[in-house]
Amino acid sequence: MKRAFRFHFTRSLQNASRQDAAGVESRIIFGEWIRGVICVTLSVVLGGFALATETTPRNVLIIQTDEHNFRTLGCYRQTLSPELAAVWGKEAIVETPHIDSIAARGAICTSFYATSPVCTPSRAAFFTGRYPQNTGAYQNDRPLSSDMVTFAEVLRRNGYATGYAGKWHLDGSGKPQWEPNRKFGFSDNRFMFNRGHWKKFAFDAGQPIIAATNKKGTPSYSLDDADETSFSTDWLCDRAMDFIREHAGQPFCYHLSLPDPHGPSTVRAPYDTLYEDMAIRPPMTFQMDADQPGWLPANGRNTSSKFNARLMTLYFGMVRCIDDNVGQILALLDELQLTDQTMIVFTADHGDLCYEHGRLNKGNPYEGSAKVPMIVAGEGVVTKGLQIDETLGTVDFAPTLFGLLGYRVPDSMQGLDASKWFQRLSGDPSSTVEEQVTFLRAASNKPTWVAAVTDRYKLIVSAEDSPWLFDLETDPHEMFNHFAKPENRSVNARLAAALLRYGDRMKDPQLTEGKLRSELQSMLSYR
Repeated sequence: MKRAFRFHFTRSLQNASRQDAAGVESRIIFGEWIRGVICVTLSVVLGGFALATETTPRNVLIIQTDEHNFRTLGCYRQTLSPELAAVWGKEAIVETPHIDSIAARGAICTSFYATSPVCTPSRAAFFTGRYPQNTGAYQNDRPLSSDMVTFAEVLRRNGYATGYAGKWHLDGSGKPQWEPNRKFGFSDNRFMFNRGHWKKFAFDAGQPIIAATNKKGTPSYSLDDADETSFSTDWLCDRAMDFIREHAGQPFCYHLSLPDPHGPSTVRAPYDTLYEDMAIRPPMTFQMDADQPGWLPANGRNTSSKFNARLMTLYFGMVRCIDDNVGQILALLDELQLTDQTMIVFTADHGDLCYEHGRLNKGNPYEGSAKVPMIVAGEGVVTKGLQIDETLGTVDFAPTLFGLLGYRVPDSMQGLDASKWFQRLSGDPSSTVEEQVTFLRAASNKPTWVAAVTDRYKLIVSAEDSPWLFDLETDPHEMFNHFAKPENRSVNARLAAALLRYGDRMKDPQLTEGKLRSELQSMLSYR
């Protein structure tokens, strides 16, 4: 199991920052001294949003995919047992050498979850470090509140060139809505579009357009003969590389948001046929006995769905296209000698069940839906080859990023700064972390479901079902409810108490009153 790989050793961020600063001081020049003075001045002017150290700022490159099942990445399969790594069959795998190389140079999080496993609320938490119910964007197509401060805005205020390309999904219902008026810190948002999973892009008089159209001439999701210059993944990655070239001489933060591998499941040649002869089978949880319906039997799975192997080959093709483009971006960083001074993040907004539990897509607390890739590499800041098993959520990303960059975390952020976990070294037993709990919620402010998750247990309370407890160690496929087992009474009580504290501190309306809260309160007596 993944817990066997846990690292128990820590190096503090403060020590790392001092070591970096000492290295810079030995070769400091007048211009770098001026930069340090400016950083200190900005720290006062911007109320603590500036760098806490005087070292040269690191670039930040974030590559975020959409609806991405973590098992399609080789580096994640390596953290799993053979059975869990090959849920679609032993031969049904995608090689992702370039994304895997980021993990080899940095840290891979094995228990990173979408705080709310739907596009808008997960992204809201990711960019702001606040729980979705406190951002205005608690469900799809709800706009992010204008007073939200994103990590990009903080970096922009500190002199970073900031930019964004791809799907945004935080400005309401507009579709595609290029270059939203509210930039939230992304100064260059020319290639940001609000909604949609378009497959072909182009320029018209210098402006980006959807290049695939239907018979009426309106934008279409079809491929329309897209190639390596116009297919969505390629086109957006090209825009990221253009930005990197333009801003190679200054600190930059760029967010590349790829609409794939979210449906529609279509991809350009040669990726559309790359896996067509692959032997792919349904996951073992695709069909289960009627008396074993799984969590939320009312809508937790679709018993009438049919497994479509061809759909999976196209999903795999989209992932491989992403990986090949990531390789081009990494090669550009090497060419420009920016690799060592750039923090690279690869992640997703939420997962895709890919037929586990009889379902596609997301929106529930199953692993395939809620667990997402989170890979971070940064020379001298993130320990190479590190595996982090403690649970984290998208709400924890922004504060952790600030911790790694040496920023003070803004008081407005509600997530955890877990930067010290990314800097562990072998040999120091002081790094053992007590049970870490992250919280998931349905994309709703009406009582629907909430969950408390550790790297072993997942307690879910729902308006439509009895409480469920998954034990990911003894039941990694999440097939059984372990709530009623006598040996789990203390687990239920502990996680229930954590959920109630979370609900009160983070003002989650699902836990203000009603069934969810009363069920959790009843579990406290189990202690």
